Amino acid sequence: MARGSTRPTSRDVAQAAGVSQAAVSLVLGDKWRGRVSEPTAQRVRDAARRLGYRPNLAARNLRLGRTRTVLLVVPALTTEFFAEVYTGAARVAAQHGFGVVLYPSPEGVGPARDPFASAQAALDGVIASSMAADALTAIRGDQLPLVMLDSDPEGSLGAATVNLDITDGIRQVAEHLLALGHRRFLHLAADVPSWTFEIRARALAARLAETPGTTLRTARAPISVDGALAATETALAAPGPRPTALVCDDDKLAVGAYKAARRAGLRVPDDLSVTGLDDLGLATAIDPELTTVRLDAELFGERGMRALLAVMEGRTPEEGDIPVHLVVRGSTAPPPHD
Repeated sequence: MARGSTRPTSRDVAQAAGVSQAAVSLVLGDKWRGRVSEPTAQRVRDAARRLGYRPNLAARNLRLGRTRTVLLVVPALTTEFFAEVYTGAARVAAQHGFGVVLYPSPEGVGPARDPFASAQAALDGVIASSMAADALTAIRGDQLPLVMLDSDPEGSLGAATVNLDITDGIRQVAEHLLALGHRRFLHLAADVPSWTFEIRARALAARLAETPGTTLRTARAPISVDGALAATETALAAPGPRPTALVCDDDKLAVGAYKAARRAGLRVPDDLSVTGLDDLGLATAIDPELTTVRLDAELFGERGMRALLAVMEGRTPEEGDIPVHLVVRGSTAPPPHD
């Protein structure tokens, strides 16, 4: 690549792969079969990926109404939450003649493979969860009209942000548990470096600090049943008065907490109240059913798509966080008498 150049060219890719520019065009245009060998095609793809090359589609295609395709970037599809976000986004997109391509970044950790590295595809915009922000760099999604979901409005990469009112959801959880008489709290926090989880911790600590006599401990766990089980077992075995209320960042974490409580000989909710957040299907599949915060994932996706359409059309997106609601079930009760 020429010194001082900021964008690799097809000539750079051809030189790096030892092929002609025509071969590069065939491979990256996905028209190589029968004309270029598989090893040569792979060599071209590897060279393009290594150099960070992609066709200059911005000048040719990225105009509103040209491709009518939007990318939705999510951390993973391991829960129905992001599937519902997609459903909502796709519904609004279809009403406006757009298609939505779903792009999961596995487990929300590190950049996923660029789905457009070897195809002449173009996008009109991107909607991305903050938990999948690493993937944005890999796909150059931060160079397109971008709406961020679950993201700090003050430091967002996007032209707009759409958030659920997670702070109020945590406040509702804390109010409910405090009203039942709980004063010793354990926060089972998702061990994921993301704004949405940081604000859960801040909101819980702030609300409990307003009530004299409360204590709050924190245990961190990956968002998995086994991770939550191990973290909760360790926390419950720690010296000092045992917590009577366990606030989980996610319903999946709550399932692991249930298992840990039972292994420790504790009953939910008689000995330990447990709350979740999301209101996934598993919240009513466990016994007792889980007290949790219902997040309207489909509305979240709809609002995200409407915000992106507004950004692309030069309008101001709808403001205000999406309300969330505490759903009280059988996993919470007054604390046991000491």
